[in-house]
Parts: sequence; structure tokens; C-alpha cells
Amino acid sequence: MFCAISGTTPEEPVVSKASGLLFERRLIEKHIAEYGTCPVTKESLSNEDLVPVKVNKAVKPRPLQAASIPGMLSLFQNEWDAVVLSNYALEQQLHNARQELSHALYQHDAACRVIARLKKERDEAYGLLARAERQLPAPAAVPSLALSNGKRAAPEGEQDSVAGKRVKQGITPEMIKELTDCNTRLSSQRKKRQISPDLAPSEAVESYSQLSSHPLHKTNKPGILSVDVHQEKDLILTGGVDANAVILDHNSGEIVSTLSGHSKRVNSVKFVPQGDYVLTGSSDKTVKIWQANGDGIYECKHTGREHTGEV
Repeated sequence: MFCAISGTTPEEPVVSKASGLLFERRLIEKHIAEYGTCPVTKESLSNEDLVPVKVNKAVKPRPLQAASIPGMLSLFQNEWDAVVLSNYALEQQLHNARQELSHALYQHDAACRVIARLKKERDEAYGLLARAERQLPAPAAVPSLALSNGKRAAPEGEQDSVAGKRVKQGITPEMIKELTDCNTRLSSQRKKRQISPDLAPSEAVESYSQLSSHPLHKTNKPGILSVDVHQEKDLILTGGVDANAVILDHNSGEIVSTLSGHSKRVNSVKFVPQGDYVLTGSSDKTVKIWQANGDGIYECKHTGREHTGEV
């Protein structure tokens, strides 16, 4: 006799009065509690319709695989494989969770940086606005008997008696004349300025062609602010917005050394052939002196902090 649900020999068999089918008591009672019908015929069924069947208590036989040592080893191996696969799945889930966490932290850090930059720009805008308001000239005087809205103004005596309604004077004709004269004088000086004979003519510049290109500085802050050339060693020195100075060997096209030490952009660079020195000036108000060691790598030998502004 086999259970109609599990297909195995039931330990506590019962028979349905309606269908005559044999079931395991615990299985059919759970099914009736959940659905209230027979799992085979789908007819209405209750616990009162179940009749217990009296049978001798039988001991469940061992599985065939557990009847020998090789079979038990095979069972243990299957259990071990299941544990390993489960552990691998857990490790994969942990790895994915770590990646999602790192991505969320990166987004949070980027958002904080954007907010800080926006706050800084806002404060700078407030400062510029306040400075512009202080430098803004006063508006021109309003006639005493007429206002912009068409209403008649009060007489002089009444205007003096009202506090807080005094109008400031704007740019006077004398100021306008002085600005015009200054502009004319500077324009004439610019027109008389002579071009240096050391500069290359425009025809020669148009004939130039690019021989090579070298990405020396960081791409997140592009820009080269100063260049110097060592004629004897054929070296090129550049200072960039990324706060680094780079020495390039023109013959090989390789970077000889990267001078990192400034906290802001490098505005000026210069080779000093005597002693093989390099000078760099930066917006961080410092000047650094670099010297090459025996391996050709430049090291900072001195930092000057005497300046109070950008170098």
C-alpha cells in the first residue's frame, strides 16, 4: 500500500470515505487544513471523512546506498558537494554585496565633492556680488518735482524732512571725460607698440607642422602653463594645472622625471644649467628648487615660502 500523495509506504495510513484512496495522515491533514479538498479528486473532504487503517508497525528499511561503506562514502561525498556549492553561492552573494556597497560609497563621496564645490562657488559668487555692490556708483539725482511713476514730488523743504529718501549722485560728466581720455591715451600707446624682431613671423608659424605629441600631465586637469628648454641636454620642462612639473627627453620621447610637490598649479618653470637645477613657482605661494641625483631623478632640495601671493 502506498500513499496517493507521496507514493511511499505510509507510517500512519488513513482511507478517505469519499474516494477510497489511501493517504499518510500528516500529509492529508495538512492538505485539508489548507485547501479542504481531496488532492486527487478535488472533491470536498474533511478530517471526519478519514478512516484510520490498522497495520503492523513496520521499520523503514535502509536506503540501498547506505547498506555498504562505498555507498555511505558516496552519500557523504554528495553532501560535501552540496555544502561546497552552497558556500560558493554565499561567496558570490557576498562579493556582489561588497561591489554594490563600494559603488554606493563612491557615489556618496562624489556627491559630497559636488556639494562642496557648489558651496565654494556660491560663496565666491556672494563675495563678488558684495564687492560689486560696494563698487556700484550711486544713481543719478532725481528731479525734485517729478518721479518715475508720474506723481508730483514734494518740495525741497518737505524732501529734507523725510529721512531715508535721499538719492545718491551717479557718474558725473567729469568722470566720464576722464575715462574717455584714459582710453584714448592707452589706445594710442597700443598702436605704437613695436613687435619684437626675435618673434617668428606669421608666415613661418603657418608653415609649422606637428612632429610629435606627448600626454605629460593628468587629463582630469588639462593645461600647460609654462615651458622651458635645456638646449645642451635637449630636455623639455613643462608646468601644468595638475600641480606637477614634467621633464621630457626630446630625443627618446620618454619622461625623465615628474616633479610632484606643489599643492596648486605650477605657473613658472626654469632650467638652471649650473648645477643641473630646476626652479618651479606655483599658485600655492611657494618656489621649489630641484636637483638631479646620480640616477637622473630630480629631487626637491629647497622650498621657499617667502611670497604672500601666487608665484
